[in-house]
Amino acid sequence: MKQHIAFWLSVSLLAGCTGFGAAPDDKVETTRDGTSTATTIADYKKDVAQRISYVNSTKVFSGRPQALLRSVVVLKYHVDRDGHLVRSEIMRGNRDPETEGIALASLKNAAPFPKPASHLLRQGRVEIAESWLFNNDGRFQLRSVALPQMDE
Repeated sequence: MKQHIAFWLSVSLLAGCTGFGAAPDDKVETTRDGTSTATTIADYKKDVAQRISYVNSTKVFSGRPQALLRSVVVLKYHVDRDGHLVRSEIMRGNRDPETEGIALASLKNAAPFPKPASHLLRQGRVEIAESWLFNNDGRFQLRSVALPQMDE
């Protein structure tokens, strides 16, 4: 009985973890059909960033990004009305094929995303640019949900 209570207590504590000081959180608010409740592109971008961080949690670091980052990779990607990743490309990299590959793979691994609200769509898609901030150990945070970077 004590083990059962301890198990459920630990599950409840883990379920309540939020932010990057703890485990990334996938509690993106959606309607019954899986549509994000975000009313702006910026809020939808955060929803997608939370999803990417949650699905790739072993590759995400906790805490503040270091002062001098190993790499910053900026991806531009399109999500269709059903939340499917349609297209992605590197807008900016640091000639670091490892971090560029991790960024692209983490995006693809997290799809499908919550459906964007219809008023956010342009030609049936939402276009987003997101920055992957890499520490020296190869783990990342996404700029739209990252903590402030450390001072030098």
